[in-house]
Amino acid sequence: MNKLFTKSTVALAVLVMIWGISWPIYKLSIVYAPPLLFSGMRALLGGCFIVLLMIRLRDRLQWRQHWRKYCISALFNTVLFFGLHTIGLHYLPGGLFSVLVYFQPVLLGLFAWMWLGESMTATKITGLLIGFIGITVVSVEHFTTQISILGVILGVLTAFFWAIGVAYVKKVSEEVDAYWMVAMQFTIGGVVLLVLSAVTESWSAIEWHPMYLFGLGFGATMGIPVAYIIYYSLIRAGEASKVAVFTFLVPVISVFISTVFVGEPMTHTLWVGLLLVVVSICFVNYHKKETIHADGYK
Repeated sequence: MNKLFTKSTVALAVLVMIWGISWPIYKLSIVYAPPLLFSGMRALLGGCFIVLLMIRLRDRLQWRQHWRKYCISALFNTVLFFGLHTIGLHYLPGGLFSVLVYFQPVLLGLFAWMWLGESMTATKITGLLIGFIGITVVSVEHFTTQISILGVILGVLTAFFWAIGVAYVKKVSEEVDAYWMVAMQFTIGGVVLLVLSAVTESWSAIEWHPMYLFGLGFGATMGIPVAYIIYYSLIRAGEASKVAVFTFLVPVISVFISTVFVGEPMTHTLWVGLLLVVVSICFVNYHKKETIHADGYK
């Protein structure tokens, strides 16, 4: 029981819930503003919020030593991930797009093995693939016959760049303060997204609807500062692939919440998908126990 309710498992549960709630909130909010503007405002506000909290510990920022690391992380984890993610939601149903984006844990497991030296066993690979199948099953009823090729490409690229960004953060995590990494990647990335939006979009297109303000506020407080500080802290403390597999639960929770609020019945596919995701988590976190015989030999 103690192992079940450790700080890490509680933190993972909070992270998964925040991200699971985020999907339907952002899907409902994005219709009231151009995608890059919404992404940039959300990222910049979230980054500035953390900066305000961390200003007393500004000596940990070490800008001169680490500005390149902050910029690289901002490129992959904010500009490319947030930008493509928000644009892609315009081209595909949320269910299908979430399946494509959450191929990220599989890619992250591969990159963690290639670049970070993490172990990659047949059991772990099987678990990652089962998890991906699980979110596919959960989201299959939300697919439509109108599939945008551009939307599919954007979804795959979102997963790819997100996996690279997280692997990079893990790689430099011992050199850079985790809180300042989150603050800088979103502040810098938010500014870049807003500059890009100024060229391609119009501020006058924003409709200051209560749902838009709620989505913006949620992203700037819970969706970015709280969620990403938890995520990177967990990535830094453990194996990236093991933390990533828990994010397979995000689309499951997202579909579950959307189903509850829309009033649709609970489907068999939702329960089957949830079961597959739970199985995948067990596979990835499985440790083979070595048997010690009475004579002392294994």
